[in-house]
Amino acid sequence: MHDPVSKLIYELSKLPGIGEKSATRLTYHILKQDISYARSLSEALLAAKQKIGLCHECFTFTDQSVCNICSNRSRDPNLICVIERPSDAFAIENTGCFRGLYHVLHGVLSPLDGIGPDELKIRELIVRIRLSIEKGTPVNELIFATNPSVEGEATALYLAKLVHPLGIKTTKLASGLPVGGMLEYTDRQTIGKALENRMEMISA
Repeated sequence: MHDPVSKLIYELSKLPGIGEKSATRLTYHILKQDISYARSLSEALLAAKQKIGLCHECFTFTDQSVCNICSNRSRDPNLICVIERPSDAFAIENTGCFRGLYHVLHGVLSPLDGIGPDELKIRELIVRIRLSIEKGTPVNELIFATNPSVEGEATALYLAKLVHPLGIKTTKLASGLPVGGMLEYTDRQTIGKALENRMEMISA
């Protein structure tokens, strides 16, 4: 792996959705550009890693302590949409149908992969809800917008049961999202309809 070209292909192939063929195509595209392009690309990557952190409120990626959505006073703080990853917020924002806030779990429960509640931002969600109650501006509804996979559905059900004692209404996106599909790859009309027709979750 001492060959620079092979090394670049190898590193690019680690990206999600990028196989060896795509990595090879990207590598040769980069090599065809002048040195300023490579320098700009590398600087952008380093800047992102050095300057981007997690929002203290919702845990999305941001270069501020609190992201633009959480600091926007026109958003409804009583409505929180729980999502798996930051890119899901971008997909939902594109619908123009949601004016609440978000909470990013950074994954879903997956015992086979060693991912339990402690590996996700679940404790932070509970703390956030309790703080809202203490401040007199309680969260009225949690929308679970986890992906329609076995793990996503199990995570939503687990969270619904967890917050049930707090007396918060819990809903999930309506059917229409393809089973096994990903929010970030779903068209905005489908996501918008799923938001509008969300269903209340029943906790035992």
